[in-house]
Amino acid sequence: MPLLSRRTLIQGSAVAAAYGIGAGIAGRFGTASAAPKPVGIDAVLTEGMIDGKTATKKLMTYALAGASEPGLAPVLRMRKGEEFAARLSNRLDEPTTVHWHGLRIPNAMDGVPILTQPYVYPGDSFDYRFTPPDAGTFWYHPHCNTLTQIGRGMTGAIVVEDPKDAVFDAEVVLNLRDWRLGGDGQFIDQYKARDAAKSGTFGTVRTANWQTQPDYDVPAGGFLRLRIVASDVTRIYNLRINGAEAMIIAIDGQPLPRTTPLDMSVIAPGQRLDLVVRMPESEGASVDLEDIRPSRPKTIARFRSIGASLKRDLGDVAPLNPNPGVEPDLSSATEVPLVLSATAENSAENSICGSLGFSFWAINKVAWTGDSADPTAPLAEMKLGRTYLLNLQNVTPHAHPIHLHGMNFKVVSSSTGTVAPLISDTYLILPDERVQLALVADNPGDWVFHCHIIEHQKTGMTGYLRVA
Repeated sequence: MPLLSRRTLIQGSAVAAAYGIGAGIAGRFGTASAAPKPVGIDAVLTEGMIDGKTATKKLMTYALAGASEPGLAPVLRMRKGEEFAARLSNRLDEPTTVHWHGLRIPNAMDGVPILTQPYVYPGDSFDYRFTPPDAGTFWYHPHCNTLTQIGRGMTGAIVVEDPKDAVFDAEVVLNLRDWRLGGDGQFIDQYKARDAAKSGTFGTVRTANWQTQPDYDVPAGGFLRLRIVASDVTRIYNLRINGAEAMIIAIDGQPLPRTTPLDMSVIAPGQRLDLVVRMPESEGASVDLEDIRPSRPKTIARFRSIGASLKRDLGDVAPLNPNPGVEPDLSSATEVPLVLSATAENSAENSICGSLGFSFWAINKVAWTGDSADPTAPLAEMKLGRTYLLNLQNVTPHAHPIHLHGMNFKVVSSSTGTVAPLISDTYLILPDERVQLALVADNPGDWVFHCHIIEHQKTGMTGYLRVA
């Protein structure tokens, strides 16, 4: 059974530096190799203590090749502008893939069965190789039988480093997710149909890094870089820091042009949030990361000040270096209407990557019916290099975190009021909201566009954009 300590001293890891991975808390890279050795990643079954009482069986996870006690998927560490390679070996009893969520990489590496690559069947392997153009916090997960595989643990964080970024006193990566466990600590049904047709089915046990309310020791008075990944299949978080000052420095892997004080930040499935927390100077003082949605605050993780104070000041935190991008040309943009709605018109088709058996949701009145060698037509066909304005309309009474593979968009406007012109790959569209997202079609291929509440994705709210 994998052992997960509840309190870990923040320190660099020589092993993590050598292999380009970390276990949630990691140091800086050493010298990068010109021709990277592929990181061996196994998709495996395991068991572990999730609820703190009983070992949960039939967990699914990614593990470094040959790991004797697989647990939380390793944090994969890459460098901006440097090639990364990984070999996925499937040790499960069903097909799987790896999708590199938020990374703008070649279409053939995107990890979507049929659309971009073959299924990786049990006993087979698949080689991924790409160069991440953006620094930031991202994550990886399967795009096959997603509700079961993600719901049972197959999510891991990605840190793409920029050597020009400031070095903080400590770094913690938090993978936030729920588990559908019964009183005996074992899995119960992953979803309820009546909930899948609404906001989604919530888990019964809430964790960060597969632990309930984990503790981390951080230098007193120092700067903690907190990288948060919402890898849950359903839950939307309202996060705040209690006991310290904090600044938002990046959202969804993209640096903010100006650091912003954290009051409360909403983060939905698929999204990421980078914070700098100025730890208290007092030895032993604690800081809580809390979720205040829907009403009663829930402690997600706790950080404790340890050691002599470094006496830092948040005013010294400079913005991160911007990632490269192409500014949309709104004067020549082609508008693309995209309406998110409920549906009962189409029945789901069974597929190798699984079906929930229902179609509750649709984009432009078409429900994605399942993985197929002859998928539905693209939502739009785009010319390489042109600017497009996605006119997204949510006519449902539920929120939907909409994720675009392979490219970024810029938020232009919203019917809810003034919005910041953020660059992102995932947008949480609220009930009855209309939003405009500007997109430069700069990456050729078929790119999936879907709701990241996985029950919504699997019951129809999925499509794709074709760039050629």
